[in-house]
This record gives sequence, structure tokens and C-alpha cells, in this order.
Amino acid sequence: MKRLSLFLLCLIVSPIFAADGPIDLGARRELMVDRFLIDSIDGDAALTLNRPKDRGIVLKFDRPWEGHFSLYITMIQVADDDFRVYYRGRRDYGADGAVTERACVALSKDGIHWTKPNLGIFEVNGTKDNNVVLEQGSHGITHNFAPLLDTRPGVPKSERFKALGGIAPHGLFAFVSEDGFHWKKVNDAKPVITKGAFDSQNLAFWSEAENCYVCYLRVARKGIRWVARATSKDFIHWNDPVEMEIIHDGQPATPEHIYINQTAAYFRAPHIYIATAARFMPGRRVLTDEQAKDIGVHPSYFGDISDGVLMTSRGGNKYDRTFMEGFIRPGIGYENWVSRTNYPACGVVQTGPDEMSVYVDNNYGQPTNCLRRYSLRLDGFASVRAGYDGGQMVTKPLTFKGNKLSLNFATSAAGGIRVQLETPDGKPIEGFSFKDCQEVIGNEIDRKVRFNGSEDVSSLAGKPIRIRFQLKDADLYALQFVE
Repeated sequence: MKRLSLFLLCLIVSPIFAADGPIDLGARRELMVDRFLIDSIDGDAALTLNRPKDRGIVLKFDRPWEGHFSLYITMIQVADDDFRVYYRGRRDYGADGAVTERACVALSKDGIHWTKPNLGIFEVNGTKDNNVVLEQGSHGITHNFAPLLDTRPGVPKSERFKALGGIAPHGLFAFVSEDGFHWKKVNDAKPVITKGAFDSQNLAFWSEAENCYVCYLRVARKGIRWVARATSKDFIHWNDPVEMEIIHDGQPATPEHIYINQTAAYFRAPHIYIATAARFMPGRRVLTDEQAKDIGVHPSYFGDISDGVLMTSRGGNKYDRTFMEGFIRPGIGYENWVSRTNYPACGVVQTGPDEMSVYVDNNYGQPTNCLRRYSLRLDGFASVRAGYDGGQMVTKPLTFKGNKLSLNFATSAAGGIRVQLETPDGKPIEGFSFKDCQEVIGNEIDRKVRFNGSEDVSSLAGKPIRIRFQLKDADLYALQFVE
């Protein structure tokens, strides 16, 4: 009964998930990553996936306790100048077939330049001058140790950081830490989730929108590597995992192996969960034996390939695969076309005033195993994009709070965006029609729309409306009603 009660509590979610009536947008930022807000798109306009820009290698896994098989990377921004990346350090199989795995950390002040601290916690290779936060123990905990910064209101300082780690048949064990470096096991050293495959990164976070912890974990589904979701109110007692459904254009998506799901609440719109997942293509081989030998990849790790895809969720057991194409494509060079390389890290962080970054493990199973950074504009995973001939996008009926409409957008010099606020049945509202709107031209993260010289739309707050956009050679990334 206790687990059932916890499960039911986590189903009490905010009105943003309601299917009937106008969408209660409130003052939340909405990204153009799915069709949640979109009623129609026509003309030379379409919902378009935007691919990150490769910014190069930021971290090499070159310490003696790291190496070829370092993986399962979690990126956390603790403060404006405190970035951390946690990862498994693993060089290779020992001569006796044993595997040594450790949980490691690197630090940064900007998410771009990284250092490995000498923490002095564990002795490795005869010295404590290392960046190891957890030494290999029982139950495979350091195989996939995945920390998180707990944002739950009122969380004790001593439990500000939490983590899950472990493999089958044991399950996932829970850890807490005050500083993110010194960890202790909780729940009397018993696993907190026991149903699952677990042989991947199993990721949890506090969901502000659902008012509970959620965990996205690895399961097997009819021969396919898949994802399930569990929920908890206290991080210790979890409901049984429920398999995720992946939807594309309202229908079940073509099954693909999702090896690591990398799901987290997006920091600028935490009601939207962004998954920069690893798509695994078993048996899809690119390299010849000679090419594999040339780059020094382990013989067992060039018979498959993988890349990064984008999925989103708004709670519950559904992912939206609005875009079936690859989000992060493998780069040029043999080293990018081997098994389990191109696995994205969990976590999207802000690395500039108008920039965010995602990170990808490259050159897996090779001496050159490393972490690369890729950048996007803020909110820029996808956009409603119109070409030179122009097109329109109309939202579903919605209500809002606030007095200004802000857009994240970009146009060409010849392009632009006009906005019209309408009644739910599509009639222009007096004073807020296209002829009243000052054309939006430029490239900005936060531009307020002006009607008849004024940004004020407060007279429509709380009333059901639609928004109609006319776009010409332009991208609309996000919108938000603000005070």
C-alpha cells in the first residue's frame, strides 16, 4: 500500500499536463521542441531540428585510472562558476580478466575549461593525488554512478547531492553527499530500485512540475535496449518502473535501441524534460579490420555504431520523438564510427550569455577517449523555421499570466516575424492584429513584441487566446509571457 500511495501522489501533476480546455501557459517558457503548443503550421514553415556546433575536445580521459572505457558522464552546474562532470574511469580489462572502475570528477568555472582536482579521498596506484570520488566496491556501483544536484525545496544540506549506482541482479543503490565529493550509502545499504537491467546510466532528478523524484533507467524490451521510469517522494521508496512509450506524430515510433537516455529537466523550462539520448545500432559496422587497427580501438568495439538523438517529455511514461533524425552526428574520422562512441553526457548547461552546451563521449575503446563540447543558442534545440516565401504557425488556445510577450528568435536582414493575438475561434483581437504589430527583426534571446508601440498585453491575461505567427526567413525558438 505504501508504494501504491507514493505512486498516486506522483500522478498529481500541474495543470500543464491537462488535455482539455485551453492550455494554462501561466508565465512558463515554451520551447518549440514538440507540438504541445502548436495547432497548425503552413506555407514555407516547419518544425525543424537544430544541430549543435562542435567546439572541440574539452577533457581527455588520460589518467592511469581513466582511459579507453571511461563513460557514463553526468554534467552538473552547481553555481554560476561551479561546473562538475562526473564519469566512470576505466582503462581496460586486467591480465586476470578483472575490471577496475572508479567514479571520477572534473571541475570548471565556465563549462569550457576543465581541470581534474587532487581530492585526497582514495588511494589509487599508491597516491591520493587523484580525482576519484568513489572507489570500486561491490554490486557494480561505480560502473554507472550517476550524481544529481537535488533541487527539492527544503532538502537538508547534508543531502544536497544524491546519486544512484549499481547493476543487475543487485539493483540501484542510493547515495547522498553534502559537497558532491564525499559520498555515503543510505537505506541501510540496501538497493532502492531492484527491477531493471541497469547496465547503463540510470538518471534521477527532482521534478518541480510533478512534485516528486523521477528516475529514467535501463530495461530490456523484447530484445531492444529500452527505458523505463520510476517515481519517488523521498528518493528511497520508488514505485515499480513503467516502460516508456516513444511517440512520433501521434503514433508509436519505430523501435530503436536507446542505450543511455540522458533525461533531465531543462534548466530554463523545468517542466520540459530534455533527453539527449544515445541511439545504438548493433551490428551496423563501418570500419574494416585494418581501419580499426589503425586507430587502436579495442577489437570488441567496432562492430556497432551510435549517435545522439533528441527526445522530450512532459511527465508520465511518454517520450516525444518529434525528430527521428540524428541530433548529434558522428564526426569525420574512423574514430567516430566505432561501438559506443558519440554517447552524450547527461545535462545541458549554460556556457555564455546566449549559449548552452551539451557534451559527448568520443573515441570510446581507444587510447584517445575524450569528452567533446557542442554548443547551441539558449532554447535552441529546435525551432519553427520559415524560408524566404514565408509561412504561419498558430498555437492551440491558451491562457497566460504576465503583461509582455517575449520571443527567442532570429531572422535574416530580409526576414521578419509578425504576431497576431486571436480569439479561440481565430478572430483577430482589436489592437493586437498583424496590422497593429511592429515587425520583429533581428536575432535576440529576449525581445518583447510591440502592438501599436506598446509591449503591454495584460488586458488579455487569463483570457483564452490563440497566437498566430507570420514568419519570413526566420526561426522562432521559444516564447514566454513575462511581467
